[in-house]
Amino acid sequence: MNQNNPRTLAWHETLELHELVAFSSIGLMKVKKGLKKIKDDALERIYLQTIQDLEKNLQELLQFYPYAPKPGESDEYRMYGDGFFAGDLLAFAKSSVRNYAVAITETATPMLREVLKKQLNGAVKVHERIFNYMYQKGLYPAYDLNKLLENDVKLARKALS
Repeated sequence: MNQNNPRTLAWHETLELHELVAFSSIGLMKVKKGLKKIKDDALERIYLQTIQDLEKNLQELLQFYPYAPKPGESDEYRMYGDGFFAGDLLAFAKSSVRNYAVAITETATPMLREVLKKQLNGAVKVHERIFNYMYQKGLYPAYDLNKLLENDVKLARKALS
């Protein structure tokens, strides 16, 4: 197989691709909504450039979806309702877990390390709660890769529109 033009992606990279597309799509929608409230010209230019960058990133990443292992059809996906906000909270929780884990590896002070470990466990619980909510409501088909990837494409297209 030619690595520059794959016939299929590996499972692990397909899952990472999913994470990036879902997170970027939600971020793009939030930045677009926030742009309307920006008063400062310099900050508005930064937001506009960020929107262009995120749109380009999504378009580039979506080109790899045909190489994902057997994507299929799925039901409607979260847009701006509770599903959107649940997905946003899930992305925040996931980022929090990662941020705490990195912070712990950089901590030299034992008291601070203990606080960060306690807070990391709290962040894991937040992630568990919102994941379970989304899974039970059918908003996150975690065990169906085909639906997961199809939902990503719908979410990215919504963000790009």
